[in-house]
Amino acid sequence: MEKRALLYEGKAKMVYQVDDPDLCLIYFKDSATAFNALKKGEIAEKGAMNNAISAHFFALLAKEGVESHFIRSLSQREMLVRRLEIIKIEVVVRNIVAGSLAKRLGWPEGVVLAEPVIEHYYKDDSLGDPLLNDDHLRVLNLATAAELATITRLSKQVNAVLKHYLETKNILLVDFKLEFGRCLGKIILGDEISPDTCRFWDATTKEKLDKDRFRRDLGQVAEAYREILERLQGGQNSVQG
Repeated sequence: MEKRALLYEGKAKMVYQVDDPDLCLIYFKDSATAFNALKKGEIAEKGAMNNAISAHFFALLAKEGVESHFIRSLSQREMLVRRLEIIKIEVVVRNIVAGSLAKRLGWPEGVVLAEPVIEHYYKDDSLGDPLLNDDHLRVLNLATAAELATITRLSKQVNAVLKHYLETKNILLVDFKLEFGRCLGKIILGDEISPDTCRFWDATTKEKLDKDRFRRDLGQVAEAYREILERLQGGQNSVQG
């Protein structure tokens, strides 16, 4: 597979053309950002770990009937994917109160929600990815009603599959972000699923095993990412921070 022109560079990934126009190559970077890129840094080997973690989750979801853009890993930091028309909606699924939800509701982090909460955000870095309500979604016309229904159904399915699976690894799936795109008339899952886009807590100690360690200057950021990967691959340790 021949890597060609750079199509897009984001905060954590680079997307390249390949010799098949229906496919793309994603390169995962070590760069880390937070607070709409106001905080920047590097996390050692983050790109390689996120590539492996995302591939693991996409393969798991495929077995459960959730289609994604993922085709296969090409190298330690590169993934071959189907080319999507990305829908400019970021979907956040929340199982436990944390982050911005704690601030908005005035609730302490760690409160388990009675049911999963699904939020939509406008995918636009220049605007800070603002929260959208149902009226905003209709006015912006980012997706049809049928597409939104599919996105919601798939988001709930992803949550159910990952939450159950991670419980077997002694990990709490606190919340996570998903992105979707159009491909040959279907809505399928895109982007990545990693400690960059999810909040993972150790189920016993409630230790944070995700990018919050970078956001909040907790230290041992790379170690937390590595632990997630090791647990997915069968290991079970605990980061102390």
